Amino acid sequence: MEFAEFIKTPMVDRVNLRKPFCKPLLHSSVDSVEKRLSGSGGVVMIRCKDFTRLALDIPTAEECLNVAQSIEQLSHIDDITLAYPFFYRPTFDILEDGWHAFHQESEKNRYKSLLKEDWRISTANKEYRLCQSYPQSVFVPKAVTDEMLVKVAQFRQNGRFPAVLMRCSQPLTGASGKRCKDDEKLVNAVLGIGVRGGGYEPEAHYSQWKRINQSIERRPVFHESLIKLIEACSDTSATQDKWLSKLESSGWLSHVKDILTCACLVAQCVDKDGMDTTLQVTSLAQVIMDPDCRTFTGFEALIEREWLQAGHPFTDRCAKSAHAITKQRQESPVFLLFLDCVWQIWQQFPCSFEFTEDFLILLFEHAYSSQFDLERRCLKLESRTVSLWSYLNRPEVLGRYINPMYDPNPMVIWPSVAPQSLLLWNGLFLRSHINQCKQEEAWTEVAKIRQYDKELRSKVTKLRRHLVCLEKEATAAGVILPATLDGDVNGFELNDS
Repeated sequence: MEFAEFIKTPMVDRVNLRKPFCKPLLHSSVDSVEKRLSGSGGVVMIRCKDFTRLALDIPTAEECLNVAQSIEQLSHIDDITLAYPFFYRPTFDILEDGWHAFHQESEKNRYKSLLKEDWRISTANKEYRLCQSYPQSVFVPKAVTDEMLVKVAQFRQNGRFPAVLMRCSQPLTGASGKRCKDDEKLVNAVLGIGVRGGGYEPEAHYSQWKRINQSIERRPVFHESLIKLIEACSDTSATQDKWLSKLESSGWLSHVKDILTCACLVAQCVDKDGMDTTLQVTSLAQVIMDPDCRTFTGFEALIEREWLQAGHPFTDRCAKSAHAITKQRQESPVFLLFLDCVWQIWQQFPCSFEFTEDFLILLFEHAYSSQFDLERRCLKLESRTVSLWSYLNRPEVLGRYINPMYDPNPMVIWPSVAPQSLLLWNGLFLRSHINQCKQEEAWTEVAKIRQYDKELRSKVTKLRRHLVCLEKEATAAGVILPATLDGDVNGFELNDS
């Protein structure tokens, strides 16, 4: 099918855009289209997945209906190979191919001190034979053979066998309490160096593990919560009490609190000794514990490892957003919730992250609609599309998102989940209603101050070195004598002879 078949009216004159829209609008970014006829013309209201809106005044009713229908059809093309990333050709030089930026072997080298020699890279999932949502190579204990992995994959839902960071699907124990010896060996092997229907690991069979339950809602609840949140943020006529009531009833910050609490619990367990919520928790635990995950490269590697290679279905989860009129079964703002949780940690520890909140917003926007591809490697994407990392990892792009307050912090950072510590992400959810100019000006001024501070520190360092050289020359010439332990603060005393 050709794109022309979706377009009823190829060009319309005398169209008025009510509100300035400063970025390209991709068809995939459209969440809902609404048309309103008035007199001889009409208005097309477009609500986007990133919560922005725009309105088009169109002179005739026929053209209004045709434009609305065309946009609606173009935003719901089922064939993924007709998506824009397959036609996009970059206008910039690719310095680093993002498809090859985070290989398993390089990741193993990064964590060599932790993995030691007890782990190996298995290629049992080559060509995705065992699990369609796992990478073709995974870390497993060296004692676990590929033959064992085949049996374990058959015992796990959708073949998602346990792999570092020990994410997996539920075991298919069923009502009969089915067991799999190889699955028990695999899970227990990690610590040797655990609702029926799906199931859980009985502790009697997984003796090396202790199972801790932490309640987190399922992904369909997240989507309903997002819809209520955006409805509250869009209600500019509500009183403060009513608006706060709407915000609370949306339950969004409660989900943020639950996920952060669970991530802290995981981090505490690791520090002392699935496809959706599992990825949220394992990713956040690493942000809390690993300072490298708070840098540009480390955070990108985290998303690649824990979301892309772990098989998060971005296409399904981000198919709809808060404005969608028709709902599908698979959509849910799982990745957005993760980014919100990261932002909560960022605003509590603003000096511990190399990037600003705008970097998180950029990732959110590209997750829902992008000219680059952020999906798992399938359909020969490496040769047919451009990776988002290829675009982001250029110095001129990353430079826009550098946090001027960044001061590398090697420590574990423990976020507070107290109600007064969790805030609504105004920079994202209210950006269409709140003028961000003052905040941007403040950050620009902070950047200038930090740069000036660096320059002064550099001058001080040079002056100190110069002073040391002068003192050495004066000592050699006999002008001053080295001070005794009780000498002056400069370490030298004048020679009065």
